[in-house]
Amino acid sequence: MEGDNKLLPNLSQNLLEILNDEEYYDVTIEVGNDPYVKVFRAHIVILHYRSSYLRRILSTNKKKNDEALTHIKLSNISPEIFQIILRYIYGGKLFLNNYDNSDIIKVLVAASELGLQELVDYLQSFLINNKASWIEKNFNFVYQTGLENDSFSELQEYCINLISKEPDKIFKSSNFSSIPEKLLVSIIQNDSLQMNEIQIWEHVLKWGLAQNPELPSEVTKFSKDDFNTLKNTLQQCIPFIRFYNLTSKEFVDKVFPYREILPEELCADLLKTFLNLLDPDSKPSNKSRPRMTKEIKSITVESKIITSHHAELILKWVNRLEITDKLTSSYEFKLLFRASRDGHSQDKFHEICDFKSRTVTIVKVKDSNEILGGYNPAEWRSDNEYGTTKDSFMFSFINGRIENYILSRVMNEIHATYNNYFCGPTFGENDFCIWPGFMGNVCRKVSYEKPIRETTDDFDVEECEVFQIIWN
Repeated sequence: MEGDNKLLPNLSQNLLEILNDEEYYDVTIEVGNDPYVKVFRAHIVILHYRSSYLRRILSTNKKKNDEALTHIKLSNISPEIFQIILRYIYGGKLFLNNYDNSDIIKVLVAASELGLQELVDYLQSFLINNKASWIEKNFNFVYQTGLENDSFSELQEYCINLISKEPDKIFKSSNFSSIPEKLLVSIIQNDSLQMNEIQIWEHVLKWGLAQNPELPSEVTKFSKDDFNTLKNTLQQCIPFIRFYNLTSKEFVDKVFPYREILPEELCADLLKTFLNLLDPDSKPSNKSRPRMTKEIKSITVESKIITSHHAELILKWVNRLEITDKLTSSYEFKLLFRASRDGHSQDKFHEICDFKSRTVTIVKVKDSNEILGGYNPAEWRSDNEYGTTKDSFMFSFINGRIENYILSRVMNEIHATYNNYFCGPTFGENDFCIWPGFMGNVCRKVSYEKPIRETTDDFDVEECEVFQIIWN
């Protein structure tokens, strides 16, 4: 059947030619709102079978006997976005790398409205697998979009996993205080949130105070009306704070001063609970409990170079954990590229790995047991520019032994990676460079904390693998 697929491009092209034909169309579609309105010409039979929404609209907009054309209106979609959608409906093609990420979100929303579930699923996967760093930077916008539509389940799940794993990226973002209440409530009710409860309370309190800038800066100066104002602001959030996870000291220092915003019965029970913990015979913890303490199952990795134990240690470095810490989320090492399978060349690397983020590059040095590697949270590209990130790192396992490693984090963030079509995966300014077109494979410390090899000599690559880290 593979040969039959070679015929599809011609079919797609012919259908797009039909779309551009000005003679045989039988429906006009008025898209947008004044003053940005555009009329598109199309064909009822194609719209009928390609879009469930347009099928319903067409069935209620039959042309009258004296009319030559059927005419429908779509005011909720911009002409620019509908043109992208219409080309997909006819030709089954989308060149997403030609569009801004915000436009892809608009196409996603429009595709859902038009009942194009196949396109909805494709766009969600594209954003998650190729635009992870952009999603993080625009998390509030993306998550809010996901919450507003039940058909965006894949995007919702991805955002929930991101919240669970790295809540600081949301709570400590510059626009945290401006996120909608519904979004905040959705975040703090997450059972898997990897953050101590006292931190969650402090962030919620910070958000509530930011909504009421007229309140005094010190709680000791609050009036009864001030407490009522804050109570009304946080009334939807309070039920999702796990106050019983706090220590006595945390409750007394951080919560008790705001006791008037808590429901009376809850406040009374908390007082009773934490007073009991102050009993000399009790053994209180000195640290509030995180919400998620479950350990993950063993990690599987489809590699010819590293084992699951190597992968687990790399994940701890990604999460900035101590070696003795436990991972509390499940991960997949998705194999993207393998040199022995795809080719020992920079062009194959870029063809497969460009626009992929959260990747781990693993290299087996020829004629040795030495393993080299690097983590890039941002996307690989071919634009001849340096990549900027503070979270990349390089590493090596001497003789392949997991206990005999070197970890080197980036120091010069603006030169964390180098994206050049004529080079393979490159970290720093040749700190770790594979398949450069102008010299041999090298590791020479410039932008990272320390060298990951004992020598700066060139080396040959026996095998190279690139994995994408995916949260399950």
